[in-house]
Amino acid sequence: MKKFLIIFFTLTTINAFAVEKKTTFTNEIFLEAQKLGKTIVINSWSKNCGSCAMQTKILNDAEKEFSDILFLSFEHTKNRKIAKQLNIDFWTTILVYKGDKLVSKTMGQLEKSVIYSEIKKGI
Repeated sequence: MKKFLIIFFTLTTINAFAVEKKTTFTNEIFLEAQKLGKTIVINSWSKNCGSCAMQTKILNDAEKEFSDILFLSFEHTKNRKIAKQLNIDFWTTILVYKGDKLVSKTMGQLEKSVIYSEIKKGI
């Protein structure tokens, strides 16, 4: 039983890291979207973070459902300047802006319904 649990945990952890993640955040895109009053969702993640992978899966689905919203992301550990600019201290942070106003900041949230609710605050 112990071996089974170890193998199961290893396989589920590997699957969590299989989500494709990439940095799409640039200041130019972000500032232009703010000027236009768009709703912007920013995802801060780290390559070795399992909960970040789960959040990214949910946000990938949300991007398909909320076509009028701009979704941006960045790898926190490689883009510390972006994290500092946005006042993000933790990997698993999601920010929602409506234009230049921050309307939501969540950390470590893994429930789809809560993440969607926070995104809707920017609509």
